[in-house]
Order: sequence, then structure tokens, then C-alpha cells
Amino acid sequence: MIRTHIYAACLALAPLSLSAGSLTLFASGEDLATEGFNAPKLTKDGWALEFTRILASFDQITAWQTDPPFMADSADIAGRALPVTGPFMVDLVKADDDDRVALVTLDAAPGHYNALSWALVPGDDGFSLVPGDDGFSLVLDGIARKDGQEVAFTLRSADIVMHACGEYLGDMRKGFVTEGGEADLEITLHLDHLFGRADKPEDDEMNLDARGFAPFATGGVHDFFLGGLHLGHVGEGHCHVSAP
Repeated sequence: MIRTHIYAACLALAPLSLSAGSLTLFASGEDLATEGFNAPKLTKDGWALEFTRILASFDQITAWQTDPPFMADSADIAGRALPVTGPFMVDLVKADDDDRVALVTLDAAPGHYNALSWALVPGDDGFSLVPGDDGFSLVLDGIARKDGQEVAFTLRSADIVMHACGEYLGDMRKGFVTEGGEADLEITLHLDHLFGRADKPEDDEMNLDARGFAPFATGGVHDFFLGGLHLGHVGEGHCHVSAP
């Protein structure tokens, strides 16, 4: 297992009792993974994308109870830690009706898990049926279409990216474990931070940083770097991103 950042010293969770609840961890590429980029949500340079697979490999995951709340402003999280045994490689296209893929369900002491740390790492668990996918942290296969053109593509990255994230942000708050109750948290990859969005202004900060699809428009296999893209979130919540 790859060892990278060591987060700030934490207090171990007390031994679980019969009144412990459960915490399920999900991963999601949202509807851009399951439904693709379609008008008006085309890439920033006007391509429609349909994904057949999006393989993502996660490891070094820890759910945290922090007080005060962690603001995602550094790599260091201090609090009560619930480590998650990994790694996990999942296909974000094969998601449930909420665009999520379950990674694991854990027994968890009651409390609010208001921070999450995790890493995108090269996969080595033999998940893929296609030779050559091991060794990559993110692999996207699909078809791109624009102005009568149709291009088959495979995009892949072998980068390791560490994420230290604050509280999940979305339609409802998450991570509240009660005695005997169930709660969940989500690792979210925002694919528009890679491809941009045609329905947002050209000078939108995301579009300025995003690659678009033009660099890959020749089709075939392209390696790319995750640096500077900030794909990783917790819902709409931000993460501090760093290299090992």
C-alpha cells in the first residue's frame, strides 16, 4: 500500500458498543458520469461525451469527527478517526439511481462525521477485465461527438492525489451517525473540472482551468495529469488537494 501524508495526531474512537450505528461510504461521478455530457451541458469546447466506463481507484480513506469543523484549508485533519480499509476500484458509470456506487459499510460510533480524507491512487486489485488498466488511478472510456464527428477515446491518469475534505455539502447534511442508526458520506468526482461546461461562461474559473476535450479529439488512448484540476469533492464541499 502506498504511504503518503500522515495526518495530524488524532484520538482513537472508543471501542464500539451494541449501540453503535453504521456509516456507508459512496463514490459518485454524478449525472455527468452516468448520463454523459449532453446539450446544454456539453464540454467547454462543444463536445458531447458518452462514457462506457469510468474506473476510479480510492485508498487511504478516513472518516473524521472534528471540533471545530475542518475547513479544508490544509492537509492536516485533527479529530476522532474512523479508518477505512481499502483500496477500492469502482466503475462510476455503473451507479445506482442516485448516481452513486457503494464502497463499504462500517460500524461507527455515534457522532457527526464532518470531514473525510482519501486518495486517488493507481489501482492494483485486478478489478478490470481489460489488460493494462492496473496502474491507473482514473480511466475514462467513451465516445465523443461533435459536428458529425465520432471519436472513441480512453483517457487515463496514474497520478496520486491526496484529498482532505470538510463537511459534505448538498441538498441535505450527511454523516450523522446515531445509536443503531445509518448514515452515509460521499466521495464526489466533478468531471466538469476536467472537461469544462459549455453552459457556463468562458471566463468561469472552472472553465479556465479545465482541459476541455480538444486535447483528446484525435481519439485513442491519452494519458493525462490530474494536477490543477481539483476533481475531488464531497458533494459540493471542497477538499484540500496535494501530491504525496
